[in-house]
Amino acid sequence: MASSTRPPDVGEPLEPLPKEFAAFMRPELPGLLQEIGAEVTRAYPVYGRLLNGPYAAAIRQGVEQALYAFVDRVADPGKNAVLRDELLRKFGRVEAYEGRELDTLQGAYRLGARIALRRAKALGQQYQLSPALILAFADALFAYVDELERISREGYVEVQSRAFSEVPARRRRLLHLILAAPPLPQTLTGLCEAAAWHLPAEVTLVALRSPVPEHLEAGLADDVLFDLDVPQPHLLVPGGLTPERLAMLDAALGDCHAVLGLTVPLAQAADSLRWARRVLNLIDEGVVADAPVVRCADHLVTLWLLSDPALVSHIAAGELAPIDDLPASRRDRLVETLRVHVSTRAPAEQVGELLGVHAQTVRYRLRNLDALLGDRLADPDHRFALEASLRALHLLSRGAGE
Repeated sequence: MASSTRPPDVGEPLEPLPKEFAAFMRPELPGLLQEIGAEVTRAYPVYGRLLNGPYAAAIRQGVEQALYAFVDRVADPGKNAVLRDELLRKFGRVEAYEGRELDTLQGAYRLGARIALRRAKALGQQYQLSPALILAFADALFAYVDELERISREGYVEVQSRAFSEVPARRRRLLHLILAAPPLPQTLTGLCEAAAWHLPAEVTLVALRSPVPEHLEAGLADDVLFDLDVPQPHLLVPGGLTPERLAMLDAALGDCHAVLGLTVPLAQAADSLRWARRVLNLIDEGVVADAPVVRCADHLVTLWLLSDPALVSHIAAGELAPIDDLPASRRDRLVETLRVHVSTRAPAEQVGELLGVHAQTVRYRLRNLDALLGDRLADPDHRFALEASLRALHLLSRGAGE
């Protein structure tokens, strides 16, 4: 649970907590994060559902920020927590969108605090810390929880006060419910009627790059659902991207960059948004070329190949193990030749043109590869694994600027 190294001598606690206290709190945080996540989702199943939806990354980041900001404050009382505050406000907005009172979120915060206090008591016994220090920790922790609740309440009140019209507020809640993890709630049809919105069989999600220009909302068709006030703004377009829909989006987006997700059944809306956001990330990483509007449909193989880069690297390492012992420069030349060969199925002359080398050089390298890789190149399964992993590694290296 904790390192066997004795923590710094923090002495008798003062108010606030001594800065040295952070030195042995910090190693506990990764394990504490997992413990809090498991306990909270067991006690509040609704948060387990949200952690399987499109906002999962933001929720986990918010919990992580809340814990690390507490330790940072002990080490440096003057350190700001701007990112933490924005994520906590988002927690409050989520509660408002889903129609819950803040009691559930407050209960989750207090459960997390009890788990942290339980861990602190165990550390106190292990390191023979003074009871006064643990009491000071408990006081500081629950005062911190009050602060978290206050900031989340700001986001909650913001959503409520922004609902100057019932229809926009209901439509925001409708969008949030559609993007929550399936199954879709039974109340969806009734909410559609209250929001004056027809429930479509298919939808197309659009991921936007922040910040969103102020004029964008005014240019959207009346039946487009949107949430533009979140860190990852997005749209829901009923149906497919017809020429009329594309013209509408082109006019509304202006200078705002966007990724058009796939048209999917309503129940798969979260997948469409997840893929669109992943393409947006790949643009930022330099893997996918940037453009004002990018279509997910044009990058499906890239999405698939890079869905788990660590696994791709592991597969490639296994398939290419017979050439691991070669000098790096020779190995790289053989790998690049192999990539072009298996992906193009072209003759040596054409492969040579693509690589900028003589055809005879290509034939020499391929003979070497045959000798080193044995039957792998002839076996369909191995050949497929080689091609897929080499294509993925090539995409990753392009993103890294290599």
